Amino acid sequence: MLYADKSKLLVREEHWVALIKSIAARDQVALHALYERMHRIVFTLVMRIVNNRETAEELTLDVFHDVWRRAPQYDASGGSVVGWIMNQARSRAIDRVRFEQRKKRVIADADPSPAISASDSGEVFDLMQQGQLLRDALQVLTRDEQQVIETAFFSEMTYAEVAVRLNQPLRTVKTRFRSGLAKFRQALAAKVEGT
Repeated sequence: MLYADKSKLLVREEHWVALIKSIAARDQVALHALYERMHRIVFTLVMRIVNNRETAEELTLDVFHDVWRRAPQYDASGGSVVGWIMNQARSRAIDRVRFEQRKKRVIADADPSPAISASDSGEVFDLMQQGQLLRDALQVLTRDEQQVIETAFFSEMTYAEVAVRLNQPLRTVKTRFRSGLAKFRQALAAKVEGT
């Protein structure tokens, strides 16, 4: 199925590079042509990694959005166009799987066990209280600060990687991260002192 229509896949590298150059010049027709030739193989790769059709469709669109944004930075000496796009697809899919796994772990860790002994009930209450303190402290952050901190934390990304993922300037990401953490620490300290 992956190679069902070989006429669409057997394209010379010069043609792929020409499409990327046109996309870099903001040619939407070139982006559409690239999408028509590649979306099935991108989707197939992503689907194999995430094993969820809806997520694979979303990530496939994200990959082509990234191609639109990053086309001016494409360097032919770094590899083929198809390899460049497939690498982006693979990275996005793996990032999503890791994010989902971390999210499940956080939810599982936050979920108290239904069979709690009397001696553990005080500990569980303390954990629930701490969780509420953390959630309350997070409310002082702006949405932008929350987005930067969550992206960095859940995806284990550097400032530069977060900037690329969120399509924001590196300085802005660093500022939001630092200001958000400072506000969070202050709010958490105030909550702890108030209890």
